[in-house]
Amino acid sequence: MNCEYFNKCGSCNLATNYKTQLYYKYQKEHYHFGDLYNKKLDLIQSEEEHFRNRAEFRVFHTDNSISYAMNDMDKKLLCINSCPIVSQPIYDLMPKLLDAIKDNEILRRKFFTVEFLSSLDGTTLVTMIYHKKLDEQWEEKARELEKELNIYIIGRSRKQKVILSKDYIEEKLPINGTTYNMVYHEGSFTQPNTKVNIKMIQWVLDNIQEGGDLCELYCGAGNFTIPLSSKFDKVLATEISKTSIKAAKQNCELNDVSNINFIRMSSEEFVEGLNEVREFRRLKDVNLNDYSFKKGSPTQDQHSTIFLDPPRAGLDETTTKLSQDFEQIIYISCNPETLHRDLEELLKTHEIKHFALFDQFAYSKHIECGVVLNKII
Repeated sequence: MNCEYFNKCGSCNLATNYKTQLYYKYQKEHYHFGDLYNKKLDLIQSEEEHFRNRAEFRVFHTDNSISYAMNDMDKKLLCINSCPIVSQPIYDLMPKLLDAIKDNEILRRKFFTVEFLSSLDGTTLVTMIYHKKLDEQWEEKARELEKELNIYIIGRSRKQKVILSKDYIEEKLPINGTTYNMVYHEGSFTQPNTKVNIKMIQWVLDNIQEGGDLCELYCGAGNFTIPLSSKFDKVLATEISKTSIKAAKQNCELNDVSNINFIRMSSEEFVEGLNEVREFRRLKDVNLNDYSFKKGSPTQDQHSTIFLDPPRAGLDETTTKLSQDFEQIIYISCNPETLHRDLEELLKTHEIKHFALFDQFAYSKHIECGVVLNKII
């Protein structure tokens, strides 16, 4: 990738050619997990440029100009004109957006951050964030800009969100011969590298034992849940975010999937409900005894699987103990450090069958992991 800000912009802290940075990350994690798994790791590569479908930039103003800004390697302000890691639609839009507002006082004044979200077909949602109240004049000019650039715009300021047309984009994910229709809402979590995300889902589907029931914690908007539902009899998925649960149910309807129950609960709450430590109104319409992973369930002899995609902090103790009761564990991790810690405990009852690295964030030190574990008989 050709970038004039390599070794300057802090976003790409591995500012070297793609193969070199990928080799470095692979060797680092292969050594890191060597005490737990000494086989070859599967490696899912990214596109070398224009791979990020979600991006955020600060906006820097001078008397005569306006530009995008990031932190440099020393965490100081660095003005940039382009960013080749973002998707092609975002890359093409970035200069057009600033050019369209640079002489428009209403749109430009106190505009300090912009967020982009794009789909594979080029649909782009732009969130413009301000240090001022957004009034009717702003809305009128923003609507003109939305039409001019053929984008969707959301305006945000303190305690204010102005949706001009819609606050989501629609995405199609081609996975193993099936196309999944997904809705990604502004402000909710989405995988930043869509093409790697597709490969991640494919990797999971290709490396698991099918059948029985699936329990998923931290399900988000159903990114993994919906494709995985085709491999299991029933799915019970939990997520703490209201926005994500709403999107997950919408995505179920879009894909005509009917074997998933989504519940808005934290993993800790779900464990308490499953173990009958506490009663939750949110579980009143769900019969946990219908699922093979519930102890004492009539179907308990069936195969059971748990899918985990926790935040960077990894698993809490109660969730780790719950996971050890399942025949199959699928663990997607955004933090190799906490994954290693959690695997040390999970390997007391399970063995690793498959292990992959997903290069979601090329040119950065960050890498994601996927592990499939089976219970030791």
